[in-house]
Amino acid sequence: MDRKLSDAAIEQIVRDVVASLEGAKPQKPAQSLWQNSYPDMTLELALRIIEGVEKKAAEIGVNAVVAISNRGANPVAVHCMDGSYIASYGIAFDKAFTVAALKMSTSTLKKLAQPGKPLYGIQFTNNQRIVIFGGGEPFEVDGTVIGGIGVSGGSEEQDTFLAEYGLRLFKEAIAK
Repeated sequence: MDRKLSDAAIEQIVRDVVASLEGAKPQKPAQSLWQNSYPDMTLELALRIIEGVEKKAAEIGVNAVVAISNRGANPVAVHCMDGSYIASYGIAFDKAFTVAALKMSTSTLKKLAQPGKPLYGIQFTNNQRIVIFGGGEPFEVDGTVIGGIGVSGGSEEQDTFLAEYGLRLFKEAIAK
């Protein structure tokens, strides 16, 4: 049994014991794709997505950096294509952080972070790691964000296109 499954089993046992001490009926744990198949972004899946995004980037003439984070907004994998900008590493890395940490695309966040909007100034929080322009997409399973992708190296439109392509690859992979 893997660590996450054993932790979930122990947590359920503790809940049942506490419930029985309080005279309540033990609850049956909810079963979902989140708990069983994708508890977090895996390295295997991240590398598969990165490979596909890099191929698409090469097709459109972009030397991109592609970063994928897990549900805790920590990096799972970061690839720098030959010829990519040095600055693109930090930008892609922070886009992947942003989408997992805020559970929304950086394009959506851009709209909310404009002057007069509810998240104006958010880019100055979290040690200024929040990115408020396109190129980042969250990965969700059953409505729960399990990670995200950040792409940098082209124009905002190109980065957004590549991140959305990475999201499509993610959705295709988990549908199988």
